[in-house]
Amino acid sequence: MKTIILHMRKTLIVMLGILGFSWTQQLQAQQIPQFTQYMFNNYISNPAIAGTYNYFQIRMNERIQWVGIDDAPQTTSISLFGPLSKKDMGWGSYLFMDVTGPTSRMGFMGSYAYNMSLNEDFRISGGISFGVLQYKVDYSKLTLGENQSTQDPVIFNTAQSAFTPDASVGVYIYHSLYYFGVSANQLFGQKLNLYYNPTNGVNRLKQHILISGGYRYIVNRYYDIEPGLLLKYMFGSPFQFEINTKVTYRGQMWGGLSYRFRDAFSILIGYNYKKRYIFGYSYDYSYTGLRKYQTGTHEIMIGYLFDKIK
Repeated sequence: MKTIILHMRKTLIVMLGILGFSWTQQLQAQQIPQFTQYMFNNYISNPAIAGTYNYFQIRMNERIQWVGIDDAPQTTSISLFGPLSKKDMGWGSYLFMDVTGPTSRMGFMGSYAYNMSLNEDFRISGGISFGVLQYKVDYSKLTLGENQSTQDPVIFNTAQSAFTPDASVGVYIYHSLYYFGVSANQLFGQKLNLYYNPTNGVNRLKQHILISGGYRYIVNRYYDIEPGLLLKYMFGSPFQFEINTKVTYRGQMWGGLSYRFRDAFSILIGYNYKKRYIFGYSYDYSYTGLRKYQTGTHEIMIGYLFDKIK
C-alpha cells in the first residue's frame, strides 16, 4: 500500500508540474503571452501592425505575475518592427519566454505586412508571422521532500523539450483616431507529447482569435482620452475581454485603468521622454480566489523609437 501511495504521489506531482504552465494560461483563457500594456505593443498579437508606423521601434515587456506565489508565471518579450522606406510594407520579429516553475515556453517569430489605402482617411494592413516554439519541462526542479531519494532518478534528473512550428495572421484597419484589428494565432493547432508516460495524454496548442479596437478623443491641445477593447477567444473556451481607458497629457505622460473579465483590475502609468524613449508600468489586482495568496502582478514596458524613414 505504501508503494502504491508513493507512486500515486509521484505521478500527481509530475503531472502538476507539467501541467502547471498550461493551467496558469488556461486561467486566462489563453495559451499565448498576455500583457496588461498590450496597447503599446500590439504587434506581438497582430503581425499586420508591422509597417503601419513610419519609423522602427523596439519594445521590451517584463511581466511578473502573482507576486507571493512560488514559481508563479513570469513572461518576457522583445520585439522590433517597422516599415520599408520606399514601399507600403513592413517587417518585424519578436522573441518571448514564459516560465512557470519547472515548465517553460519560448518562441521566435518573424513577420511581413503589406498596407494600402482604403480611402482618404483609412488604411488597411495584412500581415503574417512564421516561427518556432519550444516547450520544456525540467523534472529536476520537482521535489518530493524526504521521499526524493526513493524516487526514480530517470524522471527527476532529466528535462524534456518539444519543438514545433507556429504561425499567425492578422488584419488591421487604422486611422489617426481609430483602429480595428483581427488576428488568429497558433494556426496549426499542433499536438505536443510532453508527458513522462505517453498514455497520460497529449497537450494540444489551440487556435486563438483576438479582436481589438479603440478610439482617440482629443479633448483639447493638452489632453486626449483613448478607450479600448480587446476580445479574446481560444477554441473550446468562452470569450474573454478587456476594456481600458487611458488619458494622455501633452503626448508625454499617461495614466489609465483596465478591467480584465474574471481576472483583474489594473492601473497603468507611463512617460514618453523626448518622443523617443518610452517607459510604462502597470499593476494588476486580482479579484479571483488567488488574491488571498498573492500581492498582485507587476509589468514593466520599455521602448525606443528610431528616426522616421518615410
